Order: sequence, then structure tokens, then C-alpha cells
Amino acid sequence: MVAPVESDAAGGEGIPQDGVAMRIQLLGPTAIIRADAALPLPPSRKLRALVAYLALSTHPVSRAHLCELLWDIPNDPRGELRWCLSKARTLLDEPGRHRVQAAQDSVTLELHDCRVDVIDIELAMRQGINNVGVERLRTLAALFGGDFLDGLQIRSCPMFDSWLVAQRRRFRSCQAAVLEHLAATLPDGSEERYDCLDKWLRLAPFDRHAHVLMLQSLSARQQLREGEEHLAAAIRAFEDEGLDWRPLRDAWRQLRTAPAESTKSLNSPESPESPESPEWPAPTALPKSSEPAAEPSIAALAEPSDGGKDQTRRASIAVMPFADASARNGVRGGLGDGLAYDIITRLAKLRSLFVIAQGTVFALDQRSVGPEEAGRTLNVDFVVSGRLRRHAKRIIVDVALVQARTARIVWAETFDHPLDDAFVALDDIGNRIVASVEIEVESAERERAILTPPNSLDAWSAHHRGLWHMYRFNQADNAQARRFFQMAVRLDPTYSRAYAGLSFTHWQDAFQRWGEQNPSMDLAYKAANQSLIADDRDPAAHWAMGRALWLRGSQDPSLAELQRAVDLSPNFALGHYTLGFVHCQSGDAQVAIGAADHSRHLSPFDPLLFGMLAVRALALVRLGRIAEAADWAVKAAMRPNAHVHILAIAAHCLALADRQDEALGFVALIHQANPAYRAADFLNAFRLATDAEELFKVAAGRIGLG
Repeated sequence: MVAPVESDAAGGEGIPQDGVAMRIQLLGPTAIIRADAALPLPPSRKLRALVAYLALSTHPVSRAHLCELLWDIPNDPRGELRWCLSKARTLLDEPGRHRVQAAQDSVTLELHDCRVDVIDIELAMRQGINNVGVERLRTLAALFGGDFLDGLQIRSCPMFDSWLVAQRRRFRSCQAAVLEHLAATLPDGSEERYDCLDKWLRLAPFDRHAHVLMLQSLSARQQLREGEEHLAAAIRAFEDEGLDWRPLRDAWRQLRTAPAESTKSLNSPESPESPESPEWPAPTALPKSSEPAAEPSIAALAEPSDGGKDQTRRASIAVMPFADASARNGVRGGLGDGLAYDIITRLAKLRSLFVIAQGTVFALDQRSVGPEEAGRTLNVDFVVSGRLRRHAKRIIVDVALVQARTARIVWAETFDHPLDDAFVALDDIGNRIVASVEIEVESAERERAILTPPNSLDAWSAHHRGLWHMYRFNQADNAQARRFFQMAVRLDPTYSRAYAGLSFTHWQDAFQRWGEQNPSMDLAYKAANQSLIADDRDPAAHWAMGRALWLRGSQDPSLAELQRAVDLSPNFALGHYTLGFVHCQSGDAQVAIGAADHSRHLSPFDPLLFGMLAVRALALVRLGRIAEAADWAVKAAMRPNAHVHILAIAAHCLALADRQDEALGFVALIHQANPAYRAADFLNAFRLATDAEELFKVAAGRIGLG
């Protein structure tokens, strides 16, 4: 197991070698260096493969897995593994320092005092390459002495070969990210920047941003003839691949005609107004499309998606076909392709992302373009890729979501499902992948937006800045969220999700009584209506309307809108949760439990997880299952940002379950948040059925909230 390498790399410049017992080089020719002397390596290729695999593993690896990975039905796989481990100990262990640790069933490497080039790079990627200074970028760039395990090839080990190909692609992507960010820090016309861009283009020959920056660098160096030659060569290469080269020509023309102004426009987004105005414009209806996913104009993607002047942008994502380990070479249309197409279609139904259409990503995959290179070629924000394999009677899918330009793994997961019915298994896995991708993209965009100066936000970023505040679930942040949503709809009057967010802030004001209830109810309904006008196929618009109608006491129309939301996008976790929220109070309690459980299944780390748990608790109370209700209510109240009404659900459920001491503990927390809180506040917030309301009145009397 590799723990984080101890160094000042996280906060300082450069990677000092002082105090490092050993250096392991896995990029380029494999080398193990102790006391500045390279150790002679045994000729065994599997030994080198074993050391590299263990070095990159983040947890102990079972002996059975290592045997399956590196030995294709040998006579004695465990014996061969023991031989390799003994050789690894000879290389890595020292007196009193056992780095190769082999338990009965697992193997791990402890490399705390070692420097491993690929781990240094992975650490920088996890910390965020945008936050790395120029000297550290230079040091990282120097680590790339070649491909990962350069020259190593092991025949008849398909699992290891698949892993090796994926790692090589990953580290090439990391190198491109390092070179891109290093180039951005260097002077336009410097020789170092030119060399940096040249290396970057060798790695990513169809990255439009790299070509535009190279043309800019040549213009700054007054190498106009070289610029013309570079443009001509790029056009020929793009034409051969069927890619649109016109953005490169347009960028060169702009550089030639107005160098100073074009340089400014290539690097500086236009600053929108600050989020102060309380008004928002009325939207117009968007044109509708029957296509499941949008096919982008590559010209529109010629610049990085976080720059430029387009206030209407959405995060863009490409879903690459999943590698199917059990498919015959060259055979397409299997489970891996089907899963990718299903994810593309479902992501498009969410209406919150710009999804690259199936034809484009499948065409790139057929040209053996890997996910990382595809992300740069398409200039998208995120790439989803994965691997599917069948083992015994199970199907296993490894999936990762990566930021294309930083090579940062935003999310990775392994889904293991019984293979009784392949289509049912893939349907469930696809649902979970889509829900997770939506949540993780939203989370990543919230983090990015919160670090962006308010006067530099576009509509997309302003919306996600609003979400960051909205999910704090307190009055001050709710007001701040509203200002950012107002900014988003002012910048883009057709942005339905920003109106939905705006409706949510007014809903919170009414539900929490953070002001006059009736005006807040009206504003929640008005904003939800504008969200529907902007895009009535957006599930979030129907979700907002369903909540607004519930506030008004219109339960049946509310349920109809919420059902429409989940019909439009079966993966929309908040739609399922809110269906449960309405049903748990005075509708069908069993339906409420099913909806709440499904929302948690789709989004197990949702910011509204406390609400999903509380829905189950309220429904269980109505079913007379008080002891279970109390347990679920406590889980809800212990979640981050659980507001006072959630604490009240826990206190009342515990009182009904005769757990007085625990109930009184939550009463104390309630009074810390709101000293005047009483049962009437709780009952007025919800629309409970008469029998449930009477139960909660009894509970309130037991704990002094009556």
C-alpha cells in the first residue's frame, strides 16, 4: 500500500531529495536508485510489473488477484509470486526496513520514505494542478522520461495488459495537463514556452487549445512564416481525421490582424455584472430537440470551456465506450457499447450537461483514441470511461470520471452486480453511474465556482456558486444563494436550472419561516413557472414546480409534477426524494419509503441525504413502526446541515419510542438553533395526515415542546 509520499511538495516549490531513502522511477526506463546509485535490476519483466502494480495500489492486493493478473494458468502461480516477492525484497528492503509486506492473503508496499515519480505526479493531480507553482510544474514535467513502464510487455496476461494500457494513457494525460499549465505560466514568446507547447502537441496532436497557444507563441516571437507552416500542417492533419480546422484558421487571422486585442480575448473572459439586482428577466421558450444527446459544433469548443464570453455554457461531458474484457477483439455492439450508449442517453435527459453524441465518441474509440486524448480532442470538461468484465455469475464495471484538462480523477467506483439478467444488471449499474456523475460534476463545478471572483462568473458558474450556498441550509447562505441565482438568470434568461434554484431559495424561506410565508410561496411558484417556460423538458423545472405546489397545499398537482420529473429522467434523485417527501406526510407511506430508498440508492452522498432519511422516518411513524422510525430519524439528524425541522423529527420519534433521554438531547439542540421553537412550528411546516399529527402532538407533550 502506498501512503502519501512525505515531502513539502504539497506546499512548496520543487521536490527535494534530502532525506529520501530510495527513488523509484517508473516513467521511462524502470530504475531503483539508492544513495544516488542505480541498483541492477533482474531481467524478470514480471518482477518490474509487480513492483509497479503494488506501488500504484492504494490498498493491499490479494495474492489471488496478483496471480490472476500476471500468470496465465502457470504450473505454480503462487510459487512464482513468492519468487518475485523475494526478489522485490532484495531490491527494496533494507536492514530494519521491510517495505515489501506479505501477509497470508495479501501483499502491500510501504513506501513512506521513498520517492516514486508516478506517485509525486498523482499527488499533484489530486491537490489540483491549477494550484501548483511554476517551479514545481517544471520539476513535474522533468519526471516524464518516457511512457509508464516504457518498453515493458508481457504476453498472455490480458488483465495486466489492459491495466498497463490504461495507466500509460493516464500518465500521458497527466503530462499534457502539466505541460498545459506550465505553458500558461511562461512568457508568450519565450523559448521555454515554445518547447513546452511542442511537447504538449506531440502528446495531443488534435488539442485545439494547444494549437491556438502555439500560434499565439509564434506570433509573439514574430515567426509569422513558421506560424503559417504550423497552421497548414495542422489543417492537413485535422482534415485527415475529419476534424474541423476552421477555429485554428480564425485564431491565426485574429492574431495577425490585431495581436494585442486577440491575445487579450484568448486569455481573459468578459466580466459579467455583480450579483446584486433582485430582479430577473422573463425567459423565452427554448427550441426542443428529439435527439437524446447534442452533437456539438467543434468550432464552439475550440477554446477551453472555462474561458470565452459565452454566458450560456454548460459543463460538457464525453462518455467513451466501455472496454469489454470478455469480448473478442474487434467485435463491437456488446455490453460495453450498450452501457455507454445508455449512459449518454440518460445524461442527456438530465438537461444539465452538454453531452457529446454517441457517433462522435464511438468514432474516436474506433480510431484507438483513448479517453484522455478524446477529452482533449473534443475539448470537454469531463470524460467518463470504464471497463466491464464478467466473473463467475457476476458482472463487474469499473468506471471513472476525469476532468479532461487537469487529468484529475473526480470520481471512481466499481459496481459488482449478479448476472442473472444482463440487461437488468446493466440498467441498475447505468442508473447509479448517471446519478453519481451528475452529483460529482455538480460538486466539482460548485468547488470551481466558489473560487472564481464574482465579477468573472458566467451563468453556469453563478448557478453553481448559488448551489454551494443553497446546500448550507441556513438563512444567511440561502439569501446569498438567491443573489447568485438571480445573477445567473440575468446573464442567461433561458437557464431553467437557475430558475429552479431560485424557486428553491424562496421555498426554503417559506418552509423555514425565514420571512413572510405567503410572499415567499408566491415567489417560489413564480420562479418555478419561469423554469418550466425556459425548458419544460428539464426535470429540475418540474421538481421546482412540484415543491411550489406542495407549499400551496395542492398535493395531487404537486405529485403529478414530481412524477413528470422522474418520468423525464428516471435517474433524477431529487425528484424521487421529493415524491417521498410529499407521500410520507399524507399520501402513501409505502410509496414514500420506496421513493426515499431509491433516491438514496441513486445518490448515497447527496447534500439532501438528511431529508431522504427523514422521509423514511416519517413514513414509518405512519405505518406504526415507531422503533424503526426513531433509528432512521436519528440518522437523519446526524447528517451535516440537518436543519431544525429534521432535529424535531428525531426528537418526536424518539419520544414516541420511549427514548426520553435521547429525545431531550435533541430538544436542547433545537433550542440552540431556535429558542422559541415549539410543536406548532413543526406541525405548520408539514402537511401531516390527521392521525400522524395527533401522534406528534403527544410526542411534543412528552418532551416539553407542546
